[in-house]
Amino acid sequence: MPEYSTSSHTVFYHRYHIVWITKYRFKVLTGDLRLRVREIVVHVAEEMGVRILNGVLSSDHVHMFVEIPPHIAVSDFVRAVKGRSSRKIQQEFPAIRKRYWGCKFWGRGSFSSTADNVTEDIINHYIDNHADAHKADNYHNITLD
Repeated sequence: MPEYSTSSHTVFYHRYHIVWITKYRFKVLTGDLRLRVREIVVHVAEEMGVRILNGVLSSDHVHMFVEIPPHIAVSDFVRAVKGRSSRKIQQEFPAIRKRYWGCKFWGRGSFSSTADNVTEDIINHYIDNHADAHKADNYHNITLD
């Protein structure tokens, strides 16, 4: 039985698997930049009331399994995370600003799927067994404790 979330007048169970890539799939999500992206993603999620259930940062893409309240569109959450992280990363990392001269850090699109299409266990298994999920520096992965 799923664990339902509540807000003032709503009971819901909205879980999404979301993926997006860096522009040109450049493998730039490493080191300090990777840590900063993680911080920004967690901050935006907390600010919007989105609960991060699981996630992993690879060198060229981000996987997240999130619970989004019904008053927030999935596209609005993705737009906020990608927009804010792109702007802050390019402000704080001059080498990235030079490499991504068009002011776009992330690729244009994203992937999202509800947990009903694929069971939660399959999504969590996929994320947990992702190539970057169990590296020695796995504290870079996106999980709220």
